[in-house]
Amino acid sequence: MTPGPEAFAEAARGMTGAPFRWLGRDPRTGLDCLGLVAASLTAIGIAVPPLPRYAARIIAIDRLTALLPQVGLAPATGPDRIGDVLLLQPGPAQYHLAIRASPGTIVHAHAGLRRVTESPAPAPWPIVARWRLS
Repeated sequence: MTPGPEAFAEAARGMTGAPFRWLGRDPRTGLDCLGLVAASLTAIGIAVPPLPRYAARIIAIDRLTALLPQVGLAPATGPDRIGDVLLLQPGPAQYHLAIRASPGTIVHAHAGLRRVTESPAPAPWPIVARWRLS
């Protein structure tokens, strides 16, 4: 049985304070937003396929979002729930992943603060898609 969304959210919370590193995949040396999702999934026992490299500004995110069903994440509808993966859009051709940690917070790899942080929600950017452990 796959651990549930609460375990996933707690795993993400456990990464709080990890350093930020562009394309980072290891909480000891640094994570970016995709690395945070992957490390949180790994922490609850879900195998994650190799992650693609990507640019800071991308128009097509299909290569990244195609990985989500492979790890048991399905498109979500309705209000956000704890453990949802949120795709945020901070600006044109910019995307950012965050994990809903509680009704009032998200966990994400914050480039400006240079670490993984738990921040108040809603995020300051629009949510353009959402996935949930199925």
